[in-house]
Amino acid sequence: MPRQQTLFTAPQTKNGNDDWYTPKWIFDALALTFDIDVAAPPGGIDWIPAKRYYTMADDGLSQPWDGLVWCNPPFSKVTPWADRFIEHGNGILMTPFARAYYLDRLWVSNATVFHLPYELKFKKPDGKMHTMSFGAVLWAMGNQAQTALTNLGKTR
Repeated sequence: MPRQQTLFTAPQTKNGNDDWYTPKWIFDALALTFDIDVAAPPGGIDWIPAKRYYTMADDGLSQPWDGLVWCNPPFSKVTPWADRFIEHGNGILMTPFARAYYLDRLWVSNATVFHLPYELKFKKPDGKMHTMSFGAVLWAMGNQAQTALTNLGKTR
């Protein structure tokens, strides 16, 4: 499915609080092409190198995941996404670094973790850049994703 230009004017939630679009530099540094972005905004994001994507309307949690996945889930409900990511075992997941059940589950999995810079800026549906009041981390599972995340750590 080819990517369309995203206008960032249609948040998936009424108030847009779960729409934190991952910065392009992360994908540039990872140098990966994902088979699927399982939690994309409507229309996808043109700088995420994924061959296809699921939006909230597609319900990415109930869809089949195959190959190397990218997952930046709704931060208001990370646990089911983290559980599905662990079950799938191949890709990269972004989560808030917060005291939560999913953090414990990811920590004891075989995932590689990378703490992102505290001043990380995300694009919001209105096109403006914002920082979060908490940290974010990347989790990688599978050889290709873990190698990319290890290499990302060497560049920072």
